[in-house]
Amino acid sequence: QVQLVESGGGSVQPGGSLRLSCAASGLTLTNYIMAWFRQAPGKEREFVAVIGSRGIAREVADSVKGRFTISRGAAKNTVYLQMNSLKPEDTAVYYCASDRHYTGTNFEDYTYRGQGTQVTVSS
Repeated sequence: QVQLVESGGGSVQPGGSLRLSCAASGLTLTNYIMAWFRQAPGKEREFVAVIGSRGIAREVADSVKGRFTISRGAAKNTVYLQMNSLKPEDTAVYYCASDRHYTGTNFEDYTYRGQGTQVTVSS
């Protein structure tokens, strides 16, 4: 059974940093595209970042460009989202998702999806 589990969320002050992790079981992440999404209260879920199966191709949303970085872990079955210079508007539940091929920026189009981890940015 395939499972994606996010961790690393929490509360942080504006300007702070957090690193989210997405650990997979039941599949080898090196063969899969990995993406991060987020959903803020009262808003639709939105794309945050995606990384290719070999960790070379990467894309991040304009709203987080220069502040967030997606990467693959040396452990192979973990993907990270390093979030720096956090702002209150980054407050959301963050989800990871995975698929064999790039499926765009719609969370529901990804075959495997995690349950999310809460990130709260507040002073």
